[in-house]
Amino acid sequence: MSKDTKSVIDEFRQAVNMTPKELEAWLDTDESQSVGQKDGDDESIGHKSGRRIIELLEKKDDYTDDELSHMKKVISYIHRHSAQQPSGDLKHTRWYYSLKNWGHDPLK
Repeated sequence: MSKDTKSVIDEFRQAVNMTPKELEAWLDTDESQSVGQKDGDDESIGHKSGRRIIELLEKKDDYTDDELSHMKKVISYIHRHSAQQPSGDLKHTRWYYSLKNWGHDPLK
């Protein structure tokens, strides 16, 4: 495994702070399904990503280039979206719901 591949995997596992079980339970909620950009589909991009993140978390190695690319996309989204944190109570905001769809619980 190259140093770059290892750093992507490590950063992904740091940014995604929800377990597969926590993320799966979250994705089943109305709150989870109420946010996100839809790409001509009933399911938002973030919600689809959450389902894919579960698969990536359950896999231990031998990631494909496509999987590593998705990890980079997740890392980028989490960093970019975290920087836009609103003020006040975060627990019931679209910002919070969106980050959780991408596997990051900012209140953890």
